Amino acid sequence: MGTRVLIVDDSTFMCKRIQQVLQEQGEFEVLGFAHDGHEAVQMVHQFKPDVITMDIEMPRMDGISAVKQIMQESPTPILMFSASTHMGAKATLDALQAGAIDFLPKSLDDINNDRETAKKLLRMSVRTAAQQAEKLKVKRAQSHVDTVRNDTHRSARTTSHEHFDLVLVAASTGGPIAMQTILRTLSKDCSFPVLLIQHMPHSFTESFAERLNDICNVEVKLAEEGDVLDAGTAYLAPGGMQMEISGRKGQYKIHLRLKHPKEVYAPCVDITFNSVAQYVNGKILAVVLTGMGTDGKAGAERLKQQKLARIWAQDEASSTIYGMPKAIGDAGLADHIMSLDQIADKFQKLS
Repeated sequence: MGTRVLIVDDSTFMCKRIQQVLQEQGEFEVLGFAHDGHEAVQMVHQFKPDVITMDIEMPRMDGISAVKQIMQESPTPILMFSASTHMGAKATLDALQAGAIDFLPKSLDDINNDRETAKKLLRMSVRTAAQQAEKLKVKRAQSHVDTVRNDTHRSARTTSHEHFDLVLVAASTGGPIAMQTILRTLSKDCSFPVLLIQHMPHSFTESFAERLNDICNVEVKLAEEGDVLDAGTAYLAPGGMQMEISGRKGQYKIHLRLKHPKEVYAPCVDITFNSVAQYVNGKILAVVLTGMGTDGKAGAERLKQQKLARIWAQDEASSTIYGMPKAIGDAGLADHIMSLDQIADKFQKLS
């Protein structure tokens, strides 16, 4: 029996379109369609799906309200489908805050310009979401107790207050919530700039930067061509673009370019990390958070060639998807492997 999926959307056309894509390979079983949030809550209790795909704008009960109720009553991995608009992006971030695991644009063209690639990415996202079902049954408090053991004895040797010239934070699936968790601990007068690389479509990054700026003490902005890195400011790489830097200490500048055809991710963590390794002559902290794949591993290897670079990786229990940080840990590149709460605690002590 394949992964059992409940599709929630008030558009019958969209329901059938998602069903068609999921069932092309025979890997997924579509249990049925719900056309509003209220119906979705009832069908979750009835069918107990492995994964839910959820629209946001629906009658009677919207997707965000449905996510909140489902996660409270019957925790299930939920993949949001959102319109690629500013309002749609803000609503999607609200859904992630409510407990949804990941999101995709409703239009296949917004997922990827190549239709077949877009369909593969959709199926991969549902497949990845299904792998999180068991984790949702474990209380977060228990996870944090268990993960303390994953931080090696090296943590005991860490000084209470570390100074860095530049901080890098990278993430993919689960990253929006993880990023805001740690960035909120930074003081507005921190002495370093921060580069943020989050796998996210271009139509969502502006809203994400706005949200981070609203809730964080540091200024958070969507990176622009020619930005000079300032202490106390975090720069979010725009979706669909690659973010690199150049220059010298005190005058590092951001450069943005379009994704090359053979590049998988945009923004790509490896590209930003490699650029930092090439130009920054100072103490660097790179933090690799939750996300699928291995983006960041090659860049972290390059950074580690500089003896002043430190790499922190999120641990498995607190990660939504243990892919990117696992690659860092498996390669022996992590100076520390920690829970998200432990990383946030150490961020609060950065100077």
